[in-house]
Amino acid sequence: MFTFEQYLGFLAFLTILTMGFWLMIFLVGILPYWIGGSLLEKWKMSQEEKKKNKLKS
Repeated sequence: MFTFEQYLGFLAFLTILTMGFWLMIFLVGILPYWIGGSLLEKWKMSQEEKKKNKLKS
């Protein structure tokens, strides 16, 4: 059977593995949303700037 140190090592391994898995799921879900929102905001700002320049001319 396992010694106490091996048991603690196994629990530490499972903890680190689980944290890595959930971090990966979080990043895969959030990063595309974040990048897409930033690109959409940039596009809207450029459209607004074009409107302002068109009205001034």
